[in-house]
Amino acid sequence: MFPLKPDTLALTAVLAVMTSIGPMATDMYLPALPVIRQDLAATTSQTQATLSGFLIGYALAQLFYGPLSDRRGRRPAMLAGLGLFTLGSVLCALAPSIGFLVAARVLQAFGGAGTVVLARAMVRDLYEGPRAGRELARMGSIMAIVPAAVPILGAAFVGLWGWRSIFTFMAVAGPALAGLVYFGLPESLRQPLTTRFSLASMLADFREIFAHPGFRRYTLTGGLTFAGFMAFLSGGSFVLQGVYGISDSAFAIGFAVVVIGYIVGTTFTQRTVQKWGIDRTIRTGTYVIVPAGLAMLVAVATGVGGAAGVIAPMACYQAGMGLILPLTSAGAMMPFADKAGSASSLFAVLQMGLAATSGALVGALLDATPLALPGMILLASLAALAVFARGAGQGAH
Repeated sequence: MFPLKPDTLALTAVLAVMTSIGPMATDMYLPALPVIRQDLAATTSQTQATLSGFLIGYALAQLFYGPLSDRRGRRPAMLAGLGLFTLGSVLCALAPSIGFLVAARVLQAFGGAGTVVLARAMVRDLYEGPRAGRELARMGSIMAIVPAAVPILGAAFVGLWGWRSIFTFMAVAGPALAGLVYFGLPESLRQPLTTRFSLASMLADFREIFAHPGFRRYTLTGGLTFAGFMAFLSGGSFVLQGVYGISDSAFAIGFAVVVIGYIVGTTFTQRTVQKWGIDRTIRTGTYVIVPAGLAMLVAVATGVGGAAGVIAPMACYQAGMGLILPLTSAGAMMPFADKAGSASSLFAVLQMGLAATSGALVGALLDATPLALPGMILLASLAALAVFARGAGQGAH
């Protein structure tokens, strides 16, 4: 049975699980944010920092995993990251103050950051072109089960054992996933780079990759789209629970509806990308996310639809993101077979940097107006549409 073979659903499922660590670490504790704020005597912006701090740490750490794995292999880097993730989770569970929790979340992010970078690099190692995009979309469909399920699980944990039990669960999950990597994943790196790993060599690789116009087009389109989703992750619980007054369990169910939208999008992508190609599928996604953002802005501004006026447009936005995100990742890495890890790292860092900025802005503005949430989502979707349309013909597939 082990190690798993390429072109098997089992290998796809394991890689999808590896990419789910980030969503698990963010989405599972979302229903607990109001409780954490009260328990640790924190403000909304301080509580929000547990999310934005994680995202910043997640983005910075991703810089190193790809270049290191291009030289030392994917599996060793992934195992080291899971060890750090476990330690950070233990410290989160023991946090005595909001400041300590923010710092522990950063450490947790440093560990969890490598899994998504390395899983994407392994896909690029094993597959080419639209086939790689299809594989990433399949992974997205499987991975989406995690953000659909973990908010419900997190709400149950908060109700039964308190918010700290969420991080205890993550501390147990870390070693379990490390075992899955050790016994289940093959080493996909065929030709390690011979240059010594250093800051100078890493920056040189990043400069070469970023200079490619196709990489910039795909990365910015995917990053801006993801920034719209991160605005919802950052502010959705405060708007839906604080403004519309829905319960923790109702929020978790609403979040599951949003994730179903993403599953619909990635399923459509799997079925069409090899017929339509990468660019046409992404373009279709951008035509979905813009009206979804506009509909949410109108609903929140007028109060029409109540909580459903936020959840339904966000589910549509996620369907569009399911067409965009897997394929922008594949398109960005496609020209860099020898540096797939570095390309995956830079893609992830830019994506998470945009997401962290979006989340922080929403957190800072929500105390003034709930319109900050749909406003940021609409702005991100319009920017993604503009970037992709402007770059037509650059690295198109």
